[in-house]
Amino acid sequence: MQKLPLVRLEEIANDIREDIIEMLVTAGSGHSAGPLGLADIFTALYFDVLNHDPKNPDWPERDLLLLSNGHCVPVRYATMAHAGYFPISELKTLRKLGSRLQGHPERLRLPGLETTSGPLGCGLSQACGMALALRMDKATHRWLYVVMGDGEIDEGNVWEAAMLAGKYKLSNITAILDRNNIQIDGPTEIVMPLEDLRAKWEAFGWHVIEIDGNNIEAVIDACAMAKAVTEKPVIIIAHNVPGKGVDFMEYDFTWHGHAPNPDEAKKALKELRTLGGKIRSEHE
Repeated sequence: MQKLPLVRLEEIANDIREDIIEMLVTAGSGHSAGPLGLADIFTALYFDVLNHDPKNPDWPERDLLLLSNGHCVPVRYATMAHAGYFPISELKTLRKLGSRLQGHPERLRLPGLETTSGPLGCGLSQACGMALALRMDKATHRWLYVVMGDGEIDEGNVWEAAMLAGKYKLSNITAILDRNNIQIDGPTEIVMPLEDLRAKWEAFGWHVIEIDGNNIEAVIDACAMAKAVTEKPVIIIAHNVPGKGVDFMEYDFTWHGHAPNPDEAKKALKELRTLGGKIRSEHE
């Protein structure tokens, strides 16, 4: 896919946030905070980092992207639509009976999804299996990315996978951790303290990169840096703002699994379309 200038990537990320709000209010259910916070990362992945072909989703030479925290899938659907995998108009079918866009991604429903995810904590284990398969196939030119939530790493099987990846030096894995500090029951450091995250992942044999996950350029640079690490798997701890772009959702864990009502959606869309009141919008 042709590389785009940074300002265009930022515009796409904001368009994706608008689509997320419209999808959720139409569905009447779903997750708001996580998908909004991940818009910059998914924009960077689909429009710069990944080697992929929206017109040929099963292209054998493609990079692989796994979404472990499947409840955040609205951001992936919206990004895929903007990248050309399916019409943007289809986004309004989120969570509808018979839709290809289910509340958690289903691999057999929508071309371009590598795994089905719902139960938390499985993505990194799946990534390890795929990474080992790519190694056996000597496909050293293909990369595997797995996006995980920080609350999700309360799950023990994440750390089993982390040990395995460290043991076998699966350097073709780049994990991206959505470090937004919230989960469904509250702040992560109250529910189940995670810090010192860097030290924990390093102790499991991983190379750790920490970035501002809402900075698209930083995401792109970190993924490029990860490719230069040849003896360890890499985890990018991306410090994200949950609910990014919508003032009344930002940092509020109650928006983890809550969709906006029509009035809240109208307010959110106005804020996104005016960049928090910085510009005028024809939709006002």
